[in-house]
Amino acid sequence: MIATPSFWYQQKTAAEILLKFALLPCSWIYSWLVRKRFDLYFPVPMEKPVICVGNLVAGGAGKTPVALSLAGLLQDQGYNPHLLTRGYGGMESGPLQVSPGRDTAYDVGDEALLLVEKAPTWVSSNRPLGAQEAMDSGANIVIMDDGFQNPIIYKDFSFLVIDGVVGLGNRQVMPAGPLREDLKSGLGRADAIVIVGEDKTGAADHLRRLSDIPILFAALAADEGNPDIKGKKVFAFAGIGRPQKFKETLEAGGAQIEGWREFPDHFPYDDEDLKGLVAKAEAQDIMLITTAKDHVRIPNGLRQKIRKFSVHIVWQNPDSVAPLIEQSLQKRTL
Repeated sequence: MIATPSFWYQQKTAAEILLKFALLPCSWIYSWLVRKRFDLYFPVPMEKPVICVGNLVAGGAGKTPVALSLAGLLQDQGYNPHLLTRGYGGMESGPLQVSPGRDTAYDVGDEALLLVEKAPTWVSSNRPLGAQEAMDSGANIVIMDDGFQNPIIYKDFSFLVIDGVVGLGNRQVMPAGPLREDLKSGLGRADAIVIVGEDKTGAADHLRRLSDIPILFAALAADEGNPDIKGKKVFAFAGIGRPQKFKETLEAGGAQIEGWREFPDHFPYDDEDLKGLVAKAEAQDIMLITTAKDHVRIPNGLRQKIRKFSVHIVWQNPDSVAPLIEQSLQKRTL
């Protein structure tokens, strides 16, 4: 597990600037390879609609909360959505329907165990096979968490999720920057953009200059069942795409952060990784807390000693989301 390079989002030193430029030839090759994949594959059309929730940057942007929210919105519209994920970090290649009582994060990955709380969820490294299994089991629409850069499966509608705080970083393709592909190429296959959180980098204005696809705005809000953190001293840790986002959320909720630890995204915790944190929190008699995504990766023996803090998506204009999808789905009947 490798942490996100800091120079992807800020170049404060001459060394960071030089590193970005030195890596640009590698980025051009990477961009070409991504485009070539889409030239080589004809995407498999499915008998039922497939909605993709992806992003353009490496690491977390809020895809899973958006996918969960879309599942709820579609359920309200009378659909029976199933969720589909690759199961990153898990051993299963699938297709496999996730069972919370049987499967762990080491089997199916952390996102799958969050998604299955909302709707039936499938893990499959082969997306068309996973989508077909879901449809054979009663899904009349499939929501893919990630997979925007997967050229094999046809998407009826694709959302691109962007973290408003960091935006598109330095707007360079990996390894010179965080982009998974050339920006214009990605926007050409997208149907809508979702900016999660305050747009601090001006990403919306930049994207409007490149494309006329709709831009939706949303924010992460704390779940009602979370522990009370207002005015409380906490020791927090996170192993997500941008761990600092969790720290900011706790601070916004009024927590006093007495200790903080960052881990790489999808970090596979074991007892040795966490026993020290548990001991520190107990010695100070303060709450040890982490994200819901991290909590499912904690060994069972320590899980009761660590509190979980969950979030959900709140749309700025919720009535505008479902109609966008409905308009796309109507094209299937024409």
